[in-house]
Amino acid sequence: MKHNLKNVFAGAVALGLMAGAAAAQEVTLRCQHFLSPKGSVPQYFIVPWAEKVEKDSGGRIKVEVYPAMQLGGKPPQLYDQIRDGVIDCGWALPAYTPGRFPESEVFELPFMTSMSAEASSKAFWEFYQKYATERFSDIHVVAVHVHGPGVIHKKGEPVMSTDDFKGLKLRGPSRQANGLLETLGATPVGMPVPAFPEALSKGVVDGGVIPWEIVPPLKVHELADSHTQIGGDRALYNTTFIWGMNKAKYDSLPDDLKAIIDQNSGIETSGWAGKAMDTGDAAGEQVVAGTDNKIHTLDPAVVAEIRAIGDAQTAAWIEEATGKGLDAQAMVDDAKALVAKYSQ
Repeated sequence: MKHNLKNVFAGAVALGLMAGAAAAQEVTLRCQHFLSPKGSVPQYFIVPWAEKVEKDSGGRIKVEVYPAMQLGGKPPQLYDQIRDGVIDCGWALPAYTPGRFPESEVFELPFMTSMSAEASSKAFWEFYQKYATERFSDIHVVAVHVHGPGVIHKKGEPVMSTDDFKGLKLRGPSRQANGLLETLGATPVGMPVPAFPEALSKGVVDGGVIPWEIVPPLKVHELADSHTQIGGDRALYNTTFIWGMNKAKYDSLPDDLKAIIDQNSGIETSGWAGKAMDTGDAAGEQVVAGTDNKIHTLDPAVVAEIRAIGDAQTAAWIEEATGKGLDAQAMVDDAKALVAKYSQ
């Protein structure tokens, strides 16, 4: 009898442990991005976000983060991977599929965003809520953000005037950035940022535009000789990012776990992602400053020339987007107002 009781007790304990284990981890989210783990967004946002979700859920949600496209595919496919459930969540760039997400292009227009990625990312979240929820309705958006000011990195002497752009082959990240480079006389070469170092080393491009934060992880400072900052209170260009979940995966969560995701979504989470970029920018610039590379900041008169070109590009975008049925002028005006609001 005692032996049977022991067996019953042991079985009950085993079942209890199994039930506890099941309760401890009810959901696993497999999330993917295309950067190395040393990138600013993985270090200061994606991994900490995953850890916070796990902690806030009491371990019931486990978030697995796969860097450098370890689950397969290429960076431009990330949005569709999220939508189609190939991954449960991921970090995608709308600009990698030009023309597909026209609303997000507003924050990619020349001189639209401020020098603070955190502030501009909060502005982008509010803008997204007003103008782009339908466009991104096939996934569950957790956060949106932008990076910090773009910097021109190239072999040889730094860009110091608008004439210095002429004839350069420069990597660009988006339709709007590439358009600006082309108007300045450069030949833009579009490519995802992981491809930039190889293209630079092989002479496919003479340089490119990326923010400071990604320079050390990609070792661009070991390939480029000079770096040109724009200066002023607005960024030369920007790129928008989405941190999102597969919609069916989110909808399948019990309400209390949905609440955990919701608590780690929205404007503050978007600002957090932007702040990760700002943190990385400061560290990246410091690394480059410790080398023999030249760092140049454009004179205000040169910036004014480029801004005039950027203003013309914005006007052209408004005309183009209006022709596609968007309230483009209102979108640009609102974006400017929101960036100013959060940059005070």
